[in-house]
Amino acid sequence: MRYSALALAAALVCGSAVADDAGWRITAGAINANPNDSSSHLTNVEAAAGLPANSTEVKVDDDTQLGLTINYDIDANWSVELLAATPFSHEITLSSPGTAVDGLNVGKTKQLPPTLSLQYRFFEGQPVRPYVGIGLNYTKFFNEKISGQMSDTLDSLGLTGDKELTLSDSVGLAGQVGVDWAINQQFFVRAAVWYADIDTKARVKVNGQTVQKVDVDIDPVVAYLAIGYRF
Repeated sequence: MRYSALALAAALVCGSAVADDAGWRITAGAINANPNDSSSHLTNVEAAAGLPANSTEVKVDDDTQLGLTINYDIDANWSVELLAATPFSHEITLSSPGTAVDGLNVGKTKQLPPTLSLQYRFFEGQPVRPYVGIGLNYTKFFNEKISGQMSDTLDSLGLTGDKELTLSDSVGLAGQVGVDWAINQQFFVRAAVWYADIDTKARVKVNGQTVQKVDVDIDPVVAYLAIGYRF
């Protein structure tokens, strides 16, 4: 009887063992992309507007969407994961502290950031399994739109005509840490964080000609909280 009580106490503290056979797992939940951004300066805009040299750069805001992951567990420790999400939408603004153009809305873009990673999971057979991963991110930018504020600003600088904003796609490394917490043999909760190397070239064009090119390092921290199912 005493040994049974000890076994029950141990089970309550440590949780039930979870089978770790090879197989598939999927998750869905909330995902937030929060840029850790920096950019080159808008030298042409600075010169045309009479602003101090190297006084401007662009900023990208964060967004939360529906995230999805698909894992193939190769064995009890190694797994391949594909991360996807519904399109993120980001506002792009001008940062120029102390000037009249600080906070000017440059435009907006949408992006899809599929990421393929190889993961290593710790604590085989346990209900709580932290993991680390490294992989490759591809970010597709689309639906770029220049703002009315930016269009009016260009008009005031004598740059009139058809205006557009374009962003180049990006390929870069991504690292991650996360944890899966088993509810039972099939369902689990996942929390994960990625850091992705996302670099793009933003171009403002007037009548098809580039009037300003900016190198932007977006490099977001991506946070994810989801419910999962393994099969």
